[in-house]
Amino acid sequence: MKFLDECKIYLQSGDGGAGACSFRRERFIEFGGPDGGNGGKGGDITFVGHQNLNTLIDFRYRQHFKAEKGHHGMGQNRTGGDGEGLEIAVPIGTQILTEDKDEILADITEPGQRVKLLKGGDGGFGNMHFKSSTNQAPRRADDGWPGQEMWVWLRLKLIADVGLVGLPNAGKSTFLAAVTRARPKIAAYPFTTLHPNLGVAYVDEREFVIADIPGLIEGAHEGAGLGDRFLGHIERCRVLLHLVDATEEDVAASWRTIRHELKAYGNGLDKKPEITALNKIDALTPEEIAAKQAQLKKACRRAVHPISGVSGEGVKDVLRLLDQTIQTAKNKGREK
Repeated sequence: MKFLDECKIYLQSGDGGAGACSFRRERFIEFGGPDGGNGGKGGDITFVGHQNLNTLIDFRYRQHFKAEKGHHGMGQNRTGGDGEGLEIAVPIGTQILTEDKDEILADITEPGQRVKLLKGGDGGFGNMHFKSSTNQAPRRADDGWPGQEMWVWLRLKLIADVGLVGLPNAGKSTFLAAVTRARPKIAAYPFTTLHPNLGVAYVDEREFVIADIPGLIEGAHEGAGLGDRFLGHIERCRVLLHLVDATEEDVAASWRTIRHELKAYGNGLDKKPEITALNKIDALTPEEIAAKQAQLKKACRRAVHPISGVSGEGVKDVLRLLDQTIQTAKNKGREK
């Protein structure tokens, strides 16, 4: 299945049904009078958050969505039936934006969350509605009100607790495969990961979701490499795990490159809690590990955790630290 995180679709709610212009025609009733019923209401368009979806790929094959029109009114004071509403299932984390992307119309963040975006048109009045003491036989019946229509953008931002960041070949996919049941593509060349991957990690009888995004390079905020278009998927994360390749000559420069791109992207990514890990230590000697760890600690001014996604060394401790950071962030959120 291909990954699609942004698409443009057309929406149109249902038009209201027209009212009827009708008169009673009954035996032995000399003056029947009007009996035209009102038209039915047009169908609404509602977005629903669906837990089992994780991509917008379905909208690549269908871009136009129209709700049913309301049914016309009929004689004998019969009101037309309402048009059937249209429900559109979207993944959790989907934002609905205006056509110019200047305004967020809705943000689907919970399973089962419903957002009525377009309201169907009201039905028109039948001639029975216009009967009065001075107008006993009205011949007026209104058309239904038109529905609403608009183009919108759907943008998916994955909801995860932990976001993995780092240069290409920093070992993010290997780490994800080691701690979750996700099976991302792993190879010894840059940009193996072409779209975000999700996995659920378990530690000390608790679980949390990890998001792996394609690697960043210098100038990503200007479109270099795969650019920064996938950084939106870690905007909702509570903590970032910054993986640095221990086999790089200058690990401090690698760390600074990613930090610069996060700051250039904005949206508070550079302000999120970050845990720094020196990955691939299985390829170095203890002396080399100590030297690289000290170099990186001097640059980031925080604790550096040596790990190996291949051998599993240090991975459990990092998972526990991530879980503690997540719980702290959740508690802060409850206090607010």
